[in-house]
Amino acid sequence: MLQVGKFHTLTVSKEVPFGFYLDGGDGTQILLPSKSAPLDCKIDDQVNVFIYHDSDDRIIATTKRPKVLVDHCAFLKVVSITKVGTFVDWGLEKDLLVPFSEQDYPMAEGVSYVVYVFCDEETGRLAASTKLSDFLYEESNSESGLYQAKQKVDLLICGQTDMGYKAVINGSHLGLIFRDEVFHTIKVGHSMEGYIKRVREDGKIDLCFQFHDPSARNALEEQIIEDLIAHGGLSTLTDKSPAGEISKRFNVSKNTYKKALGSLYKQKRILLDKQKVTLAEK
Repeated sequence: MLQVGKFHTLTVSKEVPFGFYLDGGDGTQILLPSKSAPLDCKIDDQVNVFIYHDSDDRIIATTKRPKVLVDHCAFLKVVSITKVGTFVDWGLEKDLLVPFSEQDYPMAEGVSYVVYVFCDEETGRLAASTKLSDFLYEESNSESGLYQAKQKVDLLICGQTDMGYKAVINGSHLGLIFRDEVFHTIKVGHSMEGYIKRVREDGKIDLCFQFHDPSARNALEEQIIEDLIAHGGLSTLTDKSPAGEISKRFNVSKNTYKKALGSLYKQKRILLDKQKVTLAEK
């Protein structure tokens, strides 16, 4: 059965002056306009096409690839706001509607948002929503899928909170990256790899960008010592320094850097105060 919002391989059944008709099964004929058809397209050819509704709400086919498929998330830019809702650019001639009822907050023209694309059950048409929690799981469990600490995942940054950043995990779940786990500039809409830091007792998922095993932590400690030696035994990069400065020098999070400093201090290899780190005398 054909599903709007996805690609299907269909057979060309008829050629007309304005394009081709494709056999959609059960007697359904779907128009593939000439401008969207492959070169030298002819009857009996099989073509891989994306199915959606055109401006007149007719089911239509195209060989163009949209920026997002149904049941997926993407970072899309608002191109217009009308009486029926907000339209975003998803790479096709007809822009994608985000109904007002599917907006967590008013959307502004020219601004991009992470949206989830769904098929409206009543109309059968595609639409998008910024209410990601209505479509994605917020807990890791046996029904939604289980995640484990240190598991590598694909992340799409979708929002900010006072605690950090929200992210879509593998297109199916939502998780949180705490601010002290962020050691480089990230913005809403960025796609990147990350890790499951922990699954809390309530099933909520905490995320991070790196895990440091003992060997990695030891390597960081030695980097810090070498850096101190190179700077005459003194550094103003303390555990109070901005995360960006720490990341720029050592490419680690502030939290990881603090742990390494703490370990070196316990080993009596450095001296610490609020303004500086000093190499301990042997």
